Amino acid sequence: MQKKLNDTHFFEFSFRDSGIGIPKEEQYRIWEPFRQLSEGKGRSFDGTGLGLTLVKKYVELLNGFIELKSEINKGSKFTIFLPIN
Repeated sequence: MQKKLNDTHFFEFSFRDSGIGIPKEEQYRIWEPFRQLSEGKGRSFDGTGLGLTLVKKYVELLNGFIELKSEINKGSKFTIFLPIN
């Protein structure tokens, strides 16, 4: 799919998860290295907290951006926009 913003065409693709969702006020944390929504010894999810940080950095290096839409108990949708040259 393509999208046009400010006279630039972008290739757009999305992926979803059916996880716990991310509250709006906590969404900024998932882009930070080694951060997760559920942190500490009692957390219920594995991972290093680097995946989304790395994806965001790569997308930005390509002059793109990521949108996040999430609902608690319904999951999240990530949409990546990369410019088409």
